[in-house]
Amino acid sequence: MAETIAFSKGADRAKVYSEILPQIEALIGPESDMTANLGNIAAVLKEAFGFLWIGFYLSDGKELVLNAFQGPVACTRIAFESGVCGHCFTTGSTVVVPDVEAFPGHIACSSLSKSEIVVPILSANGEVWGVLDVDSENLSDFSEIDAEWLQKIVGLIETKLRG
Repeated sequence: MAETIAFSKGADRAKVYSEILPQIEALIGPESDMTANLGNIAAVLKEAFGFLWIGFYLSDGKELVLNAFQGPVACTRIAFESGVCGHCFTTGSTVVVPDVEAFPGHIACSSLSKSEIVVPILSANGEVWGVLDVDSENLSDFSEIDAEWLQKIVGLIETKLRG
């Protein structure tokens, strides 16, 4: 696949997600290096939607550690029980936060972040391997549409993990 993506600029999110999903699949399909794949996924999401921050935190067995991302400098390590990412990791469930200031224990890696969605990534044995974290400068920027499509994108990563 070429190192460019095509999508309908200005279209609703569901349409853009539907256009970029097969392109992400083609982009990461032949690549075995997971960091390269995560980096490209973050780049595609950043290009398609312009979110403030898109990235991945992976478990090292003790905490979540920053991996590939697009956006401003981020927190490097997050305790499993801390913030939105930690909550997602410990519950194994997607978390949509309309207003990060209202989320108990939110970690403010950037004061510009107003809303957030975090999706768990499951390993081949069904344990949470890491999380996809997306932050927006707008309140209530994420919906069930984002949750549905980001879970599909994470599904591509999980397929790679199953090998």
